[in-house]
Amino acid sequence: MRPLLLIAISIINLSCSNTNNNSMGYFNKSNSTEETSKNIDNKEMKKTTEMLNETVFWNIIDKSLKNTNNQQDQEVFLIKEIANLTPKEIVGFRLRTDKLLYDTYNSKMWCAGYLMNGGCSDDGFEYFRNWVISRGKDVYEKAKENPDTLISQKENGEFEMFEFESFWYVALEAFKKKTGKDLYDYIDYNNFKTREGNYPQFEFDWEEENTDSMKKLCPQLFEHFWK
Repeated sequence: MRPLLLIAISIINLSCSNTNNNSMGYFNKSNSTEETSKNIDNKEMKKTTEMLNETVFWNIIDKSLKNTNNQQDQEVFLIKEIANLTPKEIVGFRLRTDKLLYDTYNSKMWCAGYLMNGGCSDDGFEYFRNWVISRGKDVYEKAKENPDTLISQKENGEFEMFEFESFWYVALEAFKKKTGKDLYDYIDYNNFKTREGNYPQFEFDWEEENTDSMKKLCPQLFEHFWK
């Protein structure tokens, strides 16, 4: 009986040992996953002023234009595509957008928006410039130099409006989708200055009551859109 009892005890001890080892393996794996998550948080989830590489940014925009034919589909495509970036890069996409908006905050661009949309409020001017960005690098760069070149996009308005408000938020949606967090919390506002709230001051060199002043700045847009 004693040999049998010793065998039984040995089997029980071995079973307990395996169970403990398996449990420890589970906890070690859990801790490893948690640690990896922490590492990602520490590395990717700090406040930043770093904009996304400009070539990468425009490649994403151009890809969205090639694969969609309306703003709703383009918005969905952009959110999905941007979500493939790292969290830091997603923040960088928004920062790059803000910089491009900053660089086109001027009187002549506002005149173009006014003519194309039959009026242009402060908010409308933001949405208009987001639309300009959404049309791709070539359109944006030409419009930055001379907004009258936007005549080339006269057929690309949505419901006869040349605005794209939700373009401003595609990075926010992608960031929330990827991290569950609010992108705004990871912008270093103390050091990132080329954004809304810090726009340069300028004097309007056109007046809505003086149609000739608008025609002088954007003759092609005036001819096509002004009724």
